[in-house]
Amino acid sequence: MAQKILMPALSPTMTEGTLAKWLKKEGDAISAGDVIAEIETDKATMEFEAVDEGILARVLIPAGTQGVAVNEPIALLLEEGDDHAALDALMTASSPKVEAKTAAPAAVSSSPASSVSVSRSASASGGATRVFASPLARRLAKEAGLDLSVLKGSGPRGRIVRHDIQEVLASGVTARVAPASSAPVAPAPKASSSPQLQPMPWQAYTAEPNTGIRKTIARRLSEAKQTVPHFYLTVDVELDALMALRKQLNNVPDAGHKLSVNDFVIKACALALQKVPAANAMWTDEAILRFDEIDISVAVATEGGLITPVIRNADRKGLATISTEMKALAKKARDGKLRPEEFQGGGFSISNLGMYGIKSFSAIINPPQSCILAVGAGEERVVVRDGAVAVRTMMTVTLSVDHRSVDGAVGAQFLAALKPLLEDPVQLML
Repeated sequence: MAQKILMPALSPTMTEGTLAKWLKKEGDAISAGDVIAEIETDKATMEFEAVDEGILARVLIPAGTQGVAVNEPIALLLEEGDDHAALDALMTASSPKVEAKTAAPAAVSSSPASSVSVSRSASASGGATRVFASPLARRLAKEAGLDLSVLKGSGPRGRIVRHDIQEVLASGVTARVAPASSAPVAPAPKASSSPQLQPMPWQAYTAEPNTGIRKTIARRLSEAKQTVPHFYLTVDVELDALMALRKQLNNVPDAGHKLSVNDFVIKACALALQKVPAANAMWTDEAILRFDEIDISVAVATEGGLITPVIRNADRKGLATISTEMKALAKKARDGKLRPEEFQGGGFSISNLGMYGIKSFSAIINPPQSCILAVGAGEERVVVRDGAVAVRTMMTVTLSVDHRSVDGAVGAQFLAALKPLLEDPVQLML
């Protein structure tokens, strides 16, 4: 019989997503396991596979639609033997029944950037209107004290989505039910502490709409800097022995791999966490959680933003295995093909900008983790060894630490364990 294809929850935190692209068109035959669409979540762009087989009879949500709520119908599927009467019946059942409003919408002036309109609710004049809104929009509205019944949504069939709430808050519109005799709703003055930044009239620019991934990155990093008490520890590491070993291993005939400095850093961090397990932790209000497994998240730059695929059980894997897995995960990240389990749940992060010539930097902690290691470029520097001036290849690494869960002494102990592992890399092969 005919059935609805619903917007899937492709990550534990997903409440809505963008239907980026349909890979099947109306009338196409679909088998279970076929990739039918690409969905942009708050983490990545992921493939959506069909669960059942049949004919893609009707697309309800067009490609490019943002703010599609989880479990909202996005298409209709006809099974073999079904006719279009079954499809029409399912369409009727899928359509929301919205009672007519008893009052006409009242125009509200808002900032030019706002595309959300606010109207007098039917409830203000005695009527009853069902409000369609995503779960996230409902939560944001409740936190901001907004009445959803006076908002007009921009989502499918008028559904109120997160973007609509953000537009109202940015415009300063007071979205509350007012008595029928009161004056029209007017924009509230904007707080001077949060101005709406705009380019100057003479500045030319190209606007690139923020993707869900970019918005998530901005939100999470803002929260990290505002709520996590960071402190930073820095050490210089001598790399000559590591570079010599790397060259030797990469020159092995038919080795089938090319090790990077980052592969050595991943393995060294994993072994250092074995020695200092207190750095492999997560803060909660009830308890500090010590992770039993050593899973290393590694920052990868993509066109859509930064994402951190995870090397699981890195302490138990050899350099060649880590190198192979990291290359495969980085490629999937850049192609937007990572599965949720491949980028969620790490316990410690590494961010390496050495390939760009960056000498040193301090990275922002990746919540809920407690530590992230920022890795700079290896470069020749003049140093003093045994009272004599010498030239050595040096690399600066900086550990950013959440002071709630990891004390300064623990962070220092971690770097004290990491430094000899990188300077005497034969230990990484034992």
